[in-house]
Amino acid sequence: MHTKYLFLILIFLVLLTPMDVEAQCAMCRAVLESESTGKAAEGINNGIVYLMAVPYVLVAALFYFIYRKMRT
Repeated sequence: MHTKYLFLILIFLVLLTPMDVEAQCAMCRAVLESESTGKAAEGINNGIVYLMAVPYVLVAALFYFIYRKMRT
């Protein structure tokens, strides 16, 4: 029983550790590196965060509605 909780805690710690990744296409990277103000890079990063967050919000809402339906 304790190993199950330890395994879950380990998974959460692995998922929450930040990772440094550079996964831009060559064209995007060239444009972002050549710009001096950094506004385009900030916009691209914000767009990536929004695109990444939407599926998580949708899945969380789905599980919430399923939980609410099962509870009543």
